[in-house]
Amino acid sequence: MRVLIVDDDAIVASSLATILSAEDDIEVVGQGGSGPQAVAGYARHQPDILLMDIRMPGGDGLSAAEQVLEHDRQARIVFLTTFSDDDYIVRALRMGARGYLIKQDVAQVAPALRSVMAGLTVMEGQVLERTATMGATMGETMEAPTGSLRAPQPRGYGERSAVFASLTEREYEVVEALSEGLDNAEVAGRLFMSEGTVRNHISAVLAKLGLRNRTQVAVLYYRSAGA
Repeated sequence: MRVLIVDDDAIVASSLATILSAEDDIEVVGQGGSGPQAVAGYARHQPDILLMDIRMPGGDGLSAAEQVLEHDRQARIVFLTTFSDDDYIVRALRMGARGYLIKQDVAQVAPALRSVMAGLTVMEGQVLERTATMGATMGETMEAPTGSLRAPQPRGYGERSAVFASLTEREYEVVEALSEGLDNAEVAGRLFMSEGTVRNHISAVLAKLGLRNRTQVAVLYYRSAGA
C-alpha cells in the first residue's frame, strides 16, 4: 500500500515513515506537516491511505480530510492523534474516515492500515470506549453536519451491511435516520409514524444488535459503511 503521512511534528512524521517503510507491503510516498500540505500531497501522490494528525497549526486534519473527500469519496483517511475528544471522533466518523487511532503504540499502526485496505474501519480501544459513553441520545453528541460535511453513504440508502441483517426494513430506516442525528420527532416526521412507534423501533434495534444507546447505533452504522 502507498501511504502519505501528515503530522506537524517532523520527528513523529519521520519516525512513522521509518517504521512503516520497514514493512514489506508499505511504501511511504510522501510527508507533510499541515492540512493544506495533506490536500496537496493527496492530489499529487494519490496514496492508498492518508495517515494524518488532527491538530496542526498550519491547518487542521479534519478540514483537510473534508476537502480530500469532497474530491474523492473513496479516499481512505486514517487519523493518528493524541486526542480522543468526542467532537473529533464524531466529525471523523461523519465525514467517512476509515480509522481513528491514538498515538500510543505505533507498532499497531501497520496492522491497522492493513485492516483499512481490507475494507474495515478501525478504531483504537480507547476511542471505542469513548463512543460507548458519549451520551444517551444522538441529539447530545451527533449533531447535524455543517458546511459540506456529510454522513458517509457508500452503500446508498437501503443497501445495508450484514451486521444489520436481523433488522426489518422499517427498523433499518430508523437506523439510517438516527445516523443523521435526527431526534424522535424528526424521525417520526420523515418516516410518517408516531413518536411512540419510533421509540418501539429503537428499542427493538438496540435489543437485536446488543447495544445500549443511540450513539452506539450510529457508530456501528458508520463503522460498517466501508465494510
